[in-house]
Amino acid sequence: MNTQPTTVKRALLSVSDKTGLVEFAEILVSLGIEIISTGGTARLLESKGIAVLPVEHYTHIPEMMDGRVKTMHPAITGGILGLRDRHATDAESHQIPWIDLVVCNLYPFAKTIEKVGTTLDEAVEQIDIGGPTMLRSAAKNFGWVTVLVDIADYSIVADSLVSGKGIPFTLRKKLATKAFAHTGAYDALIHRYLNEEHFPLELPLSFDLHEAGNSENLLRYGENPHQKAAVYKGRTAKDKADPFSLLDCKVLQGKQLSFNNLGDTYGAIDTLREFTEPACVVVKHASPCGVSLAKEPLEALKKAFMADSLSAFGGIVSLNRPCDEAMASYLAPIFFEVLTAPSFTDAAMAILKKKKNLRVLETGKLPLQTNHIVGRFIGNDLLLQEKDYAPISASDLKVVTDRAPSKKEVENMLFAWKVVKHVKSNAIVTAADMTTCGIGGGQVSRVDATKIAIMKSDTTKPMVLASDAFFPFRDNIDALESSGVTAIIQPGGSIRDQEVIVACNELNIAMVFTGTRSFLHG
Repeated sequence: MNTQPTTVKRALLSVSDKTGLVEFAEILVSLGIEIISTGGTARLLESKGIAVLPVEHYTHIPEMMDGRVKTMHPAITGGILGLRDRHATDAESHQIPWIDLVVCNLYPFAKTIEKVGTTLDEAVEQIDIGGPTMLRSAAKNFGWVTVLVDIADYSIVADSLVSGKGIPFTLRKKLATKAFAHTGAYDALIHRYLNEEHFPLELPLSFDLHEAGNSENLLRYGENPHQKAAVYKGRTAKDKADPFSLLDCKVLQGKQLSFNNLGDTYGAIDTLREFTEPACVVVKHASPCGVSLAKEPLEALKKAFMADSLSAFGGIVSLNRPCDEAMASYLAPIFFEVLTAPSFTDAAMAILKKKKNLRVLETGKLPLQTNHIVGRFIGNDLLLQEKDYAPISASDLKVVTDRAPSKKEVENMLFAWKVVKHVKSNAIVTAADMTTCGIGGGQVSRVDATKIAIMKSDTTKPMVLASDAFFPFRDNIDALESSGVTAIIQPGGSIRDQEVIVACNELNIAMVFTGTRSFLHG
């Protein structure tokens, strides 16, 4: 491997995104570097008076097959791939000059498939073949060749060339690494677009670093201040992706986001997307602690916060209606980390700006939940599954107790069921008047989760209870005596279901089965 600085005598320029290319090419020409180019890139440079050798003149083979074949030629690949200290004789005998610099970015496949109405034929025509071949050839031969895929790197390479010291090995290696990432991400997106299977045998993934700050401090920190962290934005075909990304939200103010901020905020918005009515979700340590629906957004906010104001301290508040002056005024004296809403009035922002450290995120209108694929890393490995997307309506409920629930109880049970799906298992949620009363989650014992939820509830008023999985024993029901719980929604399916039903009948508690479990372990 050659590790010495290299000079450039000949460069191949073939780009889809031509931003900054003319200025870079002018520097190359000023240094006496010969430029080979293709199609639209050559025409652009020629129109600016820059001397260019068209690739068909270089290979003596014209572009053909609607441009599908133009750079796949030994004069190109050999000139890039050849090792200068081992293959000089081969190159000379076949009249292949060396190509020392390759500047290439690929056909705009991503932009093409994002367009509404794009056909399969149109998408396929934007699958670049020659470009990846040139990039991978140059990247493989970084001992001798410099490869550029990122416009931001033009100036770095130009400075190295102008200095007369050549392009250092460390820079060539870094640029080669970028090129492999570029082609890998490109191929991963094509695979995702063409693939019809949820869980293919091989799963190439593509993520772009999302710079939530400067390049040295991409997130404020990880789960703890001593841990560095970054966030990457997933790239996938539009019709196979969740229509919502937290990274698309506009950050209006506040300190830099941390790893936990992003995770908790996503959890709050994920819960919020269950509802079309004015709603508010308060999250603390990755779990909802207060959720409410109301006719007016301000009422939903107040009720969600007061559902567990102690836990809400330092949490995340998410709204699905615009935040106005009255809502901002209510929140002003309260300490919390992040506030999200579809939009904010000027009057609201005037109040919120006084809380300089508060992160304020504008989400835009939130889409409802979709049946997309979600994942979780376990070390180096990735677990994938379909989103817990199993809508439950009143018609899906099976009454199993002597007493059937009232219409109001059913409404509150369905509300509580939507919330319990977003609480870490084992999960129990109590609710009344479309507002959570108590939430017990993340417990290794379901009876402990039940006791925690009841402890946090006002037991002097009637309420319903939702459980994310079946009750394994009647002790969970026995713990509800004098609790105020009048109705229960749970999946059912335990071998002791009948014991649990008997316990409910003894306490005159109505109970329904959903037939669907909703664990959340991640």
